[in-house]
Amino acid sequence: MIELRDVSKTVTSGTHPLTILQPLTMTIPKGQFVAIVGASGSGKSTLLGLIAGLDAPSSGSVLIDGTDITRLGEDALAKLRGEKIGFVFQFFHLIPSLTAYENVLVPMEIAGAADAPSRARRLLDEVGLTDRGHHYPSQLSGGEQQRVALARALANDPPILLADEPTGNLDTANGRHILELLQNIHRTRQTTLVLVTHDRELAAVAEARIVLRDGAVVEQI
Repeated sequence: MIELRDVSKTVTSGTHPLTILQPLTMTIPKGQFVAIVGASGSGKSTLLGLIAGLDAPSSGSVLIDGTDITRLGEDALAKLRGEKIGFVFQFFHLIPSLTAYENVLVPMEIAGAADAPSRARRLLDEVGLTDRGHHYPSQLSGGEQQRVALARALANDPPILLADEPTGNLDTANGRHILELLQNIHRTRQTTLVLVTHDRELAAVAEARIVLRDGAVVEQI
């Protein structure tokens, strides 16, 4: 379960404070598929980064399965993220000097997984890249790179998967392929799936939608 208690984010812009996210309290139940939507600058990616522990709130608490991650040190936070959270970025963020297979393998090696090589191959197969594991990111299409990124996010079988505009840098066909993979992951793994998107088709298949405007929740569906 994901719980936010009076979470806000304010930064300094020049000499003035700028509120990116207004105080927000919400709960995302275990296993739910949630889409966070809103115009550019509404605070969507900031909210997702706070849930992931990639950024710290200016106020409030973020709880993952009852653990307040805002109170954790860097090592404990990194450990929790490695065990519980997978993250998919809009621009893939693959390591360019590693093959697709090696990119998927890295998180498992860090975690010390005994079956890392075979699991990396299974994950590539799951996203339809059985024969592309030996290719480097520069040799893959955008859709293929995003599928590698998705496989990497699933490396340690996290109960929570977060995705920031996972189809935003893809054409329609590849975007729909990623949508189908995300739906399948949610259905078969009972993963808690939270994604930021401008894609109406992607948002429409979510079980719940959170609409942000100017850093505030204006609608929950």
